[in-house]
Amino acid sequence: MPRPIAATIHMGALRHNLQRMREAACGRTLWVVVKANAYGHGLLRAARAFEKADGLALIDLCDAEKVRRDGWSKRILLLEGFFDASDIPLLEKFDIETIVHNRHMIELLKAHAPYKCLKAHIKINSGMNRLGFHPDEEETVCAELQQIEGVQVMGVVTHFANAEPTYDQEKPATVSLQLNRMGQITPLPEHLCMANSAATIWHTEVKGDAVRAGVALYGASPDSHYSSEDLGIRPAMTLSAKILAIQNVPAGEAIGYGSRFVTKRDSRIAVVACGYADGYPRSTPDGTPTYVEGYIAPIAGAISMDMLTIDVTDIPEAQLGSEVELWGTHIPVNEVAKRCGTIGYELLCAIALRVPIVEDEN
Repeated sequence: MPRPIAATIHMGALRHNLQRMREAACGRTLWVVVKANAYGHGLLRAARAFEKADGLALIDLCDAEKVRRDGWSKRILLLEGFFDASDIPLLEKFDIETIVHNRHMIELLKAHAPYKCLKAHIKINSGMNRLGFHPDEEETVCAELQQIEGVQVMGVVTHFANAEPTYDQEKPATVSLQLNRMGQITPLPEHLCMANSAATIWHTEVKGDAVRAGVALYGASPDSHYSSEDLGIRPAMTLSAKILAIQNVPAGEAIGYGSRFVTKRDSRIAVVACGYADGYPRSTPDGTPTYVEGYIAPIAGAISMDMLTIDVTDIPEAQLGSEVELWGTHIPVNEVAKRCGTIGYELLCAIALRVPIVEDEN
């Protein structure tokens, strides 16, 4: 039999979260972000769950082809645009819309014109300082693109660096600062997409006729200070594994590599079939919660490649074969991430290929 570990994807939760973000979008076009294999949930699986979305937003052209060939007939947007001249014919062939964020891309489009209909969105750098043109370049860039035969400018896109409500407003790159910079574009384009998950949920002042929903679709709060329950969304992935063995360890004995955890009392230590090669972070500290037989069981000792250890001294129900939730319905992925000094996005995206994926309708 295979190792007793699985990531269960809850299709009902994905559909529920889509509806929740549809409500938050208040009638605006809803792009659903399915990059990074749909945040670890499976690209084609997510596309099925999100069939009522207005469009898919992703990174890789090969993924865009894949969802087209699988039957997705609605809009597709490449969030980082195309990377090479050889990509351009495929944009038209598969009716894929592209971000344009630098002058090199404009020159490539000019060099390979004319087109039947190539749809482009102008990316504006409003303060995050990753991709995009300065706001005062928008008018010129738009005019240049419109002069290329067959190019249709679909609108303007930007991205907020810090739309979470607990972000310190005294720090740089606030939503208000980025909105002020977008205000340099006069008049604002009719078609404008600025809001990510956090801005869609918490910033009603952000205008535009489209939004891009990401991590909230998968049931993780964009701000770890707010729970999924607070936002009315449901975790769409449960990572779980079974207990392989239980050791009765006397007080004063060390557990695992580095002997960082030493028992303070006679303890029952359960060995669980999950390790950092499965995507569970090696940096996870002692005390991080897991859930077994209705109770919280803390991590006890370093995470190894294929196994981790938890303290089940006070959980007599925990036995060989008991299922342990590492994150999911009872243990928020953001809680594990916070303990590890990272964010839930990273953990969801890092599920290893060797972990079996199971679907249910919950």
